[in-house]
Amino acid sequence: MSIDETKPRNQSSSLRRALAVLDHVRDHADARGVSLTRIADELGVSKSTVLRLAQPLIDGDLLTRDRENGWFRLGHGALRLGQAYLSTLDIRSVAADPLRRLQHVVGETCHLVVYEAPDVVYIDKVENEHNVRMASRVGMRMPAYRTAVGKAILAWLGEDDFQLVVAAGMPPRTERTITDPARLAAELERVRLSGYAVDDRENEPEVRCVAAPVFDHTDRAVGALSVSGLTSRMTPARVREVGPMVARTGLEISRVLGSSRPRRRRNDEGNQP
Repeated sequence: MSIDETKPRNQSSSLRRALAVLDHVRDHADARGVSLTRIADELGVSKSTVLRLAQPLIDGDLLTRDRENGWFRLGHGALRLGQAYLSTLDIRSVAADPLRRLQHVVGETCHLVVYEAPDVVYIDKVENEHNVRMASRVGMRMPAYRTAVGKAILAWLGEDDFQLVVAAGMPPRTERTITDPARLAAELERVRLSGYAVDDRENEPEVRCVAAPVFDHTDRAVGALSVSGLTSRMTPARVREVGPMVARTGLEISRVLGSSRPRRRRNDEGNQP
């Protein structure tokens, strides 16, 4: 099929509007789908316009329309497209640039971990700009309960994962390590409310860490990133500054991995983060 190159603006506008229809179905369809009337009303266009924009998406199997009630749902082509996209992703490569940008801004050591119950495994590290080096290294394992990255992940996992960590034991590493399951559960609730976790000298004496979760396309917390520094630099006030930056970076990585959580955070202000 040839393309009329004399009308690039109109074609671009139509494409953007068609994608808006696709996005609306993705975000609002339930098991039945989403009605033509709702799409038209919420996008501020006529029903005939929605039908015109939706037809190429139906032809490409990105949308499907119920023959009985006329409601729209995502088509199997959207699934194939998503699977093709996800097959090219790797959390370490996706996080590499955001992690390095974060390190450049905060000037402290940044880490990336994945969760292998009941531990976290460090898969990337960007050193700070100071002479002091953190003891962490790529490939190292740490119990999740006593690290900021571990708590950032556990806060978003279920009760079974929490009990698995507790059953593995919670011995103290420093005098500040949380060793009581009830205290850990309360700490995880604070993480959910703030969007980031803090390790206040719980794993290494004189080191504070701030971490946020990374979610995959199923919205499961599969990893976390952190900023770590000596307490002389990572003061409580600095932690409060860095925490939101780490959380935003985690959501940036999550979005590329296919998570819908960043989108829900923008639309559902006031809900649980």
